[in-house]
Formats: sequence, structure tokens, C-alpha cells
Amino acid sequence: MALEYSRLGAKLVLASRHPENLEPTVAEIHKAGGDAIAVPTEVRDPEQVDRLIHTTKQEFGSIDVLVNNAAGNFICKAQDLSPNGWRAVVEIVLNGTFFCSRAVGREMIAQRRGGKILNILATYAWTGGPGTVHSAAAKAGVLALTRTLAVEWAPYGIRVNAIAPGAVSTEGASSKLWGHPEAEKKLRAGIPVGRMGKAEEIAYAAAYLVSSFADYITGETLTMDGGAWLGKGFLAYQ
Repeated sequence: MALEYSRLGAKLVLASRHPENLEPTVAEIHKAGGDAIAVPTEVRDPEQVDRLIHTTKQEFGSIDVLVNNAAGNFICKAQDLSPNGWRAVVEIVLNGTFFCSRAVGREMIAQRRGGKILNILATYAWTGGPGTVHSAAAKAGVLALTRTLAVEWAPYGIRVNAIAPGAVSTEGASSKLWGHPEAEKKLRAGIPVGRMGKAEEIAYAAAYLVSSFADYITGETLTMDGGAWLGKGFLAYQ
């Protein structure tokens, strides 16, 4: 998403807890002639989020777009999930999204020229997610947050939307969520289009939803899962 935004001319502030997750992308953007900075940030800490906003304003003067993409997830049965495991995921996904949205929303309201917020969900926000109860509950909260802020902040010209990706072939997802070839094969078999998503496909949609082409869209979630969540009726499709 960052690379696609940069290709389209955006100036970027990338945030993550660990600098090593940021520096390669910043370097790639600079190499391509783009403009980006890295600000290590723990989104669970409102003070660090405020520092992120302050640094962004110092560097670029204003904020036009926020993408809430910070998340945590791992497979665990609900009865085996520790309180710390629950808190870690919910605080990153739900609290972090709210803290960042609140801080950026205040700036956008003060700027008086609107803005766009994009949240990254998952389809189990509404289907439920056995094995990922912490993430499913948190993502459901972000879905409600998306719809609520879309209404509250529409008078200020702020649009709030979301993307709900299904299985996307990335190193992080592969290692944490399906793990081995048999699990991946089974997962792919449940996707009507017969393949996993590509990161660039999510990036193209992310660019569209924060562009002027989508100015009449707010409070919506664009599902990008190859039809996977739809084929769950009691009659098996053959």
C-alpha cells in the first residue's frame, strides 16, 4: 500500500513498533524518487500516537489520509487463550485503530478540509473466526468503529471506509496462519476463484478508497476474498 501510494504521488509517514520493519520500505520509496519518513510508534500508547501526529505535521504540514493496518494474530483455541494474548491483540487492533483515528480525526477536523481514513479488517469480523477469537472480536469492533465514525465525521468531510481481505499470499500470513502446504491447499480449495489474493490487489483498492473517485463512499467495507465467505451455505456447491 505504501509503495502504491508513493507511486501515485503521496508523501508518506510509516509507523511500526520496530524500525527494521520500516526502513526497507522507506529506502525503496526514496530509491524510486518518492518522499517518506519512518516514525517508530506503539499504537497501543496514545502518547506515542500523539508524537506520531506531531512529527507528521512538522515534516509535511498536514494529514490527508490515515491507513490503520496495525494488527496482531495467532492461532489459539479460545479456552487456551491467555489474558495477555487476548489483551495484546485487542489492544493493537481495536485500541490502536481508535487511538490513531481519534488523533488524526482531530487534526482533520481542525484543518477544515476533510480527509480519508481506511481500516483493514478481515471477513471473520462478521462470520466469526474459530481459532482467532481475539482477532475476530477486535476486527468486529473496528467494523463498528468504521461505520460509527463515518456518520459522526461526515459533516467534517471525513470519509471512513475499510477493506476486508481474505487469504493473501504474504510471508507473514503464511507463517502465522496456515503454515504448511497441506493447510494452504485446503484453504485455497475453499476460495471460489481458486487462488489467494495478491498484495498489490489490496494496494490498488486502498488507493481507490482514499481517492476522489470514491468521494461518495463512506462507512463501507470492501470485501476482497475471492468469494470465500459467500460459499458457506448448508448445501455444498459442486
